[in-house]
Amino acid sequence: MSGATDAKSPGEEREQLRSGVAQEGLPEPGDKACQTRLSKRRWPTVLLFSCYSLSNSYQWIQYGIISNIFVKFYQVDAFTIDWMSMIYMLTYIPFIFPVTWLLDKKGLRVVALAATALNCAGTWLKVASARPHLFAVTFLGQFCCSLAQVFILGMPSRIASVWFGTNEVSTACSVGVFGNQLGIAVGFLVPPVLVPNVDDVDALAHHIGVMFYITAGVATFLFVLVVIVFQERPELPPTPAQAAARSAPPERYSYGASVGRLLRNRPFILLVVTYGLNVGCFYAVGTLLNRTIIEHYPGEEVNAGRIGLTIVIAGTVGSLICGVWLDRSKTYKQTTLAVYFMSLVGMIAYTATLGLGHLWVVFVTAGVLGFFMTGYLPLGFEYAVELTYPESEGTSSGLLNCSAQVFGIVFTICQGKIIDKFGTLPGNVFLCVFLLVGTVMTGFIKSDLRRQKANAPALAEAQVRSSDRPGGGVPAGAVIQRAKF
Repeated sequence: MSGATDAKSPGEEREQLRSGVAQEGLPEPGDKACQTRLSKRRWPTVLLFSCYSLSNSYQWIQYGIISNIFVKFYQVDAFTIDWMSMIYMLTYIPFIFPVTWLLDKKGLRVVALAATALNCAGTWLKVASARPHLFAVTFLGQFCCSLAQVFILGMPSRIASVWFGTNEVSTACSVGVFGNQLGIAVGFLVPPVLVPNVDDVDALAHHIGVMFYITAGVATFLFVLVVIVFQERPELPPTPAQAAARSAPPERYSYGASVGRLLRNRPFILLVVTYGLNVGCFYAVGTLLNRTIIEHYPGEEVNAGRIGLTIVIAGTVGSLICGVWLDRSKTYKQTTLAVYFMSLVGMIAYTATLGLGHLWVVFVTAGVLGFFMTGYLPLGFEYAVELTYPESEGTSSGLLNCSAQVFGIVFTICQGKIIDKFGTLPGNVFLCVFLLVGTVMTGFIKSDLRRQKANAPALAEAQVRSSDRPGGGVPAGAVIQRAKF
């Protein structure tokens, strides 16, 4: 119903909007604290992060994708080589809380330096381990790299929030996750090419040493680059939500209280479980891919790596598409549920076609699986930030990743045992059951987009201001940032 008594002047509308901004706890648009601007360094920052995330995640699957070769070289069993992947998952669980505390207290630069330093140290330990009797040394190197991963995995959503505007955060988070995915893709592709399955131990040691030296050189270069280039945050905040976060007194923040609030947030806890189920399945598929493919297609180590590459490259495309879609549509729950369901469909298709004897069909179904299952990763991060704002992005993403590591270890061990005893089909059906459970649980998540609500009053203020100008008007979804180009 409309009438004369409902009409408001532009000035009255502005006052009403400013009152709403104050009620949300944000600085008023006229305040200096509310000045926002996009930094030109934001894209180089997230790309540098993606590069050192790539270097680290490559090493997660470096051993598993040629597990039969490392079993022969180090004279250990297949389950021991599986632990070279699972150590990434196990290390994350006890260290995630101190690392997220460090991220909250010391910021992005300190965490980035710690991550690249540990990653660099781990690669040089591996260089020293390219001898059959030095498995303990190579395991220590992998442990250092797994510890670096703890510092890396929680950063994409934090970098996106600290550096990027409202209509860029999901895309930026996807680019951050992209580096991790691309590293896994390189990990699937490169080791089978650099380390052929030869019987001569000295030749094998040479090939493994070459692979380790290349990895160490890249990791060292990236460490130096982070020391010189990586910056804590832009001079001015990119969004009103970040302006509010900066203006909040530090003494008001308690890490323990923040974790407590997150654990009482029911929609977030549901997301933690469903994220863990989905990503845990991906970890199991990736870790056991070599064993799974070789059982059906003996001697196809290189193609096993290419199938892994297909999974991750398809997932990278899915991640970027989902990130752009979220920035445009803000349909977090609908998109997350749809991608989760399609991950289940992809896993069923991959399971059904694996034993048909046609390798090209496996490539196709693995690509479909990867597009949705790996494409889900940034969706979970960004959905978590929306459900938990104004809590720290590092803490929420840390809990998501902790869940993923727990389920990853459980699924990898269980599926590996099932494959050894009953074959690959029951092992993959095992994962399909848990993806179905995760899909159902995702449907029960209440979509409370708190970050969007925090930015809404300032956006509405910008629309009112623009409408006061002759011929003014702001398109729906516009951002109130003054971009610096």
